[in-house]
Amino acid sequence: MKRKGTDISAYQGQPDFSKVKTQADFVIIRAGYGRYSSQKDKCFERSYSECKKHGIPCGAYWFSYSVTAADAKKEAKACLEAIKGKQFEYPIYYDIEGGSLTDKATVSAMCREFCGELEKNGYFAGIYMSRIPAQNYLTEDVKKRYALWLAEYGGALKWQGLPGMWQYSSTGRISGIAGNVDLDECYEDYPVIIRSAGLNGFSGPEVLDSSGMKRGDDSAGVYAYKSLLRTAALTGVVSVSVDSNGIFGEGTEKATNALLKKWGYRQNGIAGEKLIKRLYEETAERIKG
Repeated sequence: MKRKGTDISAYQGQPDFSKVKTQADFVIIRAGYGRYSSQKDKCFERSYSECKKHGIPCGAYWFSYSVTAADAKKEAKACLEAIKGKQFEYPIYYDIEGGSLTDKATVSAMCREFCGELEKNGYFAGIYMSRIPAQNYLTEDVKKRYALWLAEYGGALKWQGLPGMWQYSSTGRISGIAGNVDLDECYEDYPVIIRSAGLNGFSGPEVLDSSGMKRGDDSAGVYAYKSLLRTAALTGVVSVSVDSNGIFGEGTEKATNALLKKWGYRQNGIAGEKLIKRLYEETAERIKG
């Protein structure tokens, strides 16, 4: 499912994240730049805290000034220092542009070094580059190995297939952020991938609802939930086989667990308030789309 988001740094100041939430499904935050932990983005801590406060899934990026693989490793260590103790639903990206674009062998080696260091420490690593440099400076193994976030403006991404994410504008507008802002589309369900693998500070699948309807329950609420499941099935959100009575049986439990698995949560068979709300929103979105 395609998601819309933005990426920010200290240049965006202090956004109103209660408004950002209404227009962005995710935010990628600059954690910092360069080889030293002192080069952490001055707004990173606030932006991260605000994303968590307002329930906005987030990732991070580290801007490179490296021209060697050895420097890239130092940048990775500085990045790790900045992001330690935090949880990110989206990848941690290595941002390579400008003077760091030396030659294909060096740039690819830098990517392997930075991303490899992050992976050794339990993070889902990716690479941010403009589309043309990505074609010219990344070896095929690097393109395939790491999550790609590519920038290209003008309404089209001239890339074979889709990368994980596309930055399609630098002159967008998002409520709560002053001035122009980058706009992104994401084509991978990174929150599910990352949570399920226990990466980026997550210990494994979380529980979405610890209380709610479950197998054996018999009520009008169960009947309404099963009706919603059938509607969701018609739009392709989930595959279900439930009967028309108000009993939460085996089929309903399987459908519930299928949704939880799809979204990256622990399959506990419980349909609570959060699950029903998300199921309704995804179904409504499919119907409108």
